Amino acid sequence: MTEPDFIAALRTIATDPMARGLNDDAAVLGDLVLTHDMIAEGVHFLSDDPAADVAWKLVAVNLSDLAAKGATPVGALIGYTLAGDDAWDRAFIEGLKKVLDTFGVPLLGGDTVSLPSGTRMLGLTAIGRAPAGGAPSRSAARPGEALFVTGSIGDAALGLRVARGELNGPATLLNAYRRPMPLLAAGQALAPNVSAMMDVSDGLLLDASRLAQASGVAIDIDVDAVPLSEAFAAHMGRDRAARLAACTGGDDYQLLFSAAELPGDVGVPVTRIGSISEGSGLKLHDAGGSFALPAKLGYLHE
Repeated sequence: MTEPDFIAALRTIATDPMARGLNDDAAVLGDLVLTHDMIAEGVHFLSDDPAADVAWKLVAVNLSDLAAKGATPVGALIGYTLAGDDAWDRAFIEGLKKVLDTFGVPLLGGDTVSLPSGTRMLGLTAIGRAPAGGAPSRSAARPGEALFVTGSIGDAALGLRVARGELNGPATLLNAYRRPMPLLAAGQALAPNVSAMMDVSDGLLLDASRLAQASGVAIDIDVDAVPLSEAFAAHMGRDRAARLAACTGGDDYQLLFSAAELPGDVGVPVTRIGSISEGSGLKLHDAGGSFALPAKLGYLHE
């Protein structure tokens, strides 16, 4: 089964309102927000990525889901595979302590399994406290609103190429891939002022299409407006091909949200990149006019 097929099948089971129809990357139980993400060797991290960086990424991608709900982290549970490499395990633990301390997240427990050989598979459940006004979902975008994104898009995809030795790029690109920063403070500041919000993990276009589907609206993205960093532009340029590469690369962990107007200062740059209207699906345009969607909108587990 493909990832969308599997999730569609799970929706027939996950019927409790707290599951939000599996349209969010988190469940909301009263004022608690829970999310669980896994990362796999060879899929989400390279075999030669430093163990401390893998620990950082495992925590950060889960905290990013909490950020998209405007939640404040209160704890985490870990699932860990012991693969018979003591040095790697110890480096991972040191890295785990550092990232949890950085974001003030207590480790509350978890589970381990012995895996003498094969691919490392790591999981984390992050628990957060929802904001007073409630945790925004993906399903509340409304026609007439605008679509916004924080930060810049595409750096992590280039960072992966740096890690693979395919590109000689600056440390900022490598860090974007190995050590993403969950935008917890920005998510908390945005939550009272947005209609729908999610993080960008699998590619801006793919995640925007998910927001459109969950909300039952159409989204039109101005690809020229998608924010690129100077480091990205220096290597890839700013033309349509470069911007589409950025929009489909994934691992950005920026916040994507709908709102009636540009919010005030939330501590990070915010860019309007599109509009929301009646209808369904995703549309793209730039200075050259409307154009067809690329064959692949982002990363899907298939």
